[in-house]
Amino acid sequence: MRPDQGTPPATAGAAVPAARGGEDASIHNIGYRHYDGPRLGRSYARRSLFSQSLRGAYGLGRSAKSKVLPFVLLAVMVLPAGIIVAVAVFTKADELPVKYTDYALLLQPVIGLYLASQAPQSVSLDLRFRTVPLYFSRPIERGDYVAAKYAAMSGALFLFTSLPLVVMYAGGLLAKLGFADQTTGFLQGLVSVAVLSVLHGGIGLVVAALTPRRGFGVAAVIAVLTIPYFAVTTVQAIAHDQGSGGAVAWLGLASPGSLVDGVQSAFLGGTSGFPGGHEPGTAAAIAYVLVVLGLVAVCWTALMRRYRKAGL
Repeated sequence: MRPDQGTPPATAGAAVPAARGGEDASIHNIGYRHYDGPRLGRSYARRSLFSQSLRGAYGLGRSAKSKVLPFVLLAVMVLPAGIIVAVAVFTKADELPVKYTDYALLLQPVIGLYLASQAPQSVSLDLRFRTVPLYFSRPIERGDYVAAKYAAMSGALFLFTSLPLVVMYAGGLLAKLGFADQTTGFLQGLVSVAVLSVLHGGIGLVVAALTPRRGFGVAAVIAVLTIPYFAVTTVQAIAHDQGSGGAVAWLGLASPGSLVDGVQSAFLGGTSGFPGGHEPGTAAAIAYVLVVLGLVAVCWTALMRRYRKAGL
């Protein structure tokens, strides 16, 4: 008897013939009642999964040990911003030593470590302990699960990368730097880290979802983010030394980190970190935007295909 079928008509202690052995059996009324309360539905389940995943990215709602690494990395991420502000205040500089759009690019190793530690926690454990089918047994669909996880990971990365910019912006205003310049740079920096968060969050989740082993997921995310970046930087340096400056910007399309660098230098007033300071031309700048959008779409499609099987 299911709970939604109301109270069983049988009374406590009613005896009926047993199916085996001719023995008597008793059916007892254990008090199931029909649920008449509100049914919060699919949107509530999706919001709850997003909230739980976002909190989990910082160890909230988990053991104290789970909070150590994300908050230590967050402190490492914010500390240089505080130092930059202190230098600007005490030296009475006319501008901050580091641009808002450059800050996250300079601390890409820290961002990579955070993503590598939290992306597997978000998805690998569900696969390892086979809890994904339990999610889909509720009023939630595969697209809801993917959207909630993707939004939570991107949101966690955005908080991780934008908090130092908030510190720099507040410090710039305290140092009485130009309000208009600081606000413009701050907004450009927020757009830059938003692009980085959506792109890297999707890549991290796709790589982590390929294996239920968290350790393998951590190593794989680090490899996917670092190996292409250093390979592209090396080839760019060789191209610059050989006088092929035009190829430097196009080579930046081959890694996630250099993609964000190209977008921020082409559209957000940032300084190019490419060898020789080469910035993308008009055609290359359009290519950067298209590749970023294409990679985000590929990440979404790959996650949807991955959970088509995982949900069975």
